[in-house]
Amino acid sequence: MNDESINEMIIKCPACGVEGVAKSIMKEIEIPHFGNVMETTIQCPSCGFKHSDIIALEQNDPAKYVLEINKNNLSIRVVRSQSATVIIPEIGVKVEPGPKSEGYVTNVEGVLTRFESAVKKALMLFDNEESQKNAKNTLNKIQELKKGNGTATLIILDPFGQSNIVSENVEILEIPDEELHDLKTGFSHIEEN
Repeated sequence: MNDESINEMIIKCPACGVEGVAKSIMKEIEIPHFGNVMETTIQCPSCGFKHSDIIALEQNDPAKYVLEINKNNLSIRVVRSQSATVIIPEIGVKVEPGPKSEGYVTNVEGVLTRFESAVKKALMLFDNEESQKNAKNTLNKIQELKKGNGTATLIILDPFGQSNIVSENVEILEIPDEELHDLKTGFSHIEEN
């Protein structure tokens, strides 16, 4: 990365609305095994708001990345583009992209931590007995995987092929057309009648 690829601005905070305090930083960087991306960060010292995103600047063929999660690969790097769906079928968790989806770079344990946080939020939102039981069961499975107990399958479906799991053990597959057609991208589109 060189200094010419960094762009900084002071902007109005999108959270608190205070003019001229939030710092917006955009950097174009190249991530090995992934390609060129735009890393964006907005930070507001006034209210503490922080937002980060990674936007892929290249489009590749649609791809399905499959990795068996086990105690030996929790530190493997995972790149999830803003348009990718992440699934761990054995524990029944799935995140699909929406209009506010963010890309991120983490590791397998970080993906599990993101699911763990989402399940904890669900525990606070839903108070019926069955939802509580299911969420607690899912949370326990995630926490056991993070401890290195058991195995599960991490699947990333990316219609633009911008995600990656950086491992020699990852299986990279084509996404069949019928599955690709139903895959969410997080982008709005208008179909003509």
